[in-house]
Amino acid sequence: MTAKPSSVPLRRILLAEDDESMRGFLVKALQKANYDVVAFENGEDAFERLKREPFTLLLTDIVMPKMDGIELARRASEIDPALKIMFITGFAAVVLNSDNAPPKDARVLSKPFHLKDLVREVDRLLET
Repeated sequence: MTAKPSSVPLRRILLAEDDESMRGFLVKALQKANYDVVAFENGEDAFERLKREPFTLLLTDIVMPKMDGIELARRASEIDPALKIMFITGFAAVVLNSDNAPPKDARVLSKPFHLKDLVREVDRLLET
């Protein structure tokens, strides 16, 4: 299990994005906004890290190899119900499939988006 959510720094993000260039852009933008970001290229590796240490936000693509973002979010929510979740995807319709429903209160940011919009949405989500 992870540390209690209240002991987690308020700016710690676990990022799962399979596109290497997109992942790099996201990490740079979030770090510039003073977030601590740990990034992985697939959901399986991200989940393994989440099992060992706490995060404030899971920021994940939906369509990825090994473990998709929705499955990652479900498993992450079981470990830490207080974990905030945001999906970034070019396939927003995938989220709407009732057989593959994301955890409640998850946010979706559809690609393409401006990095400023991403940071603004992350800021908003972590303020709540």
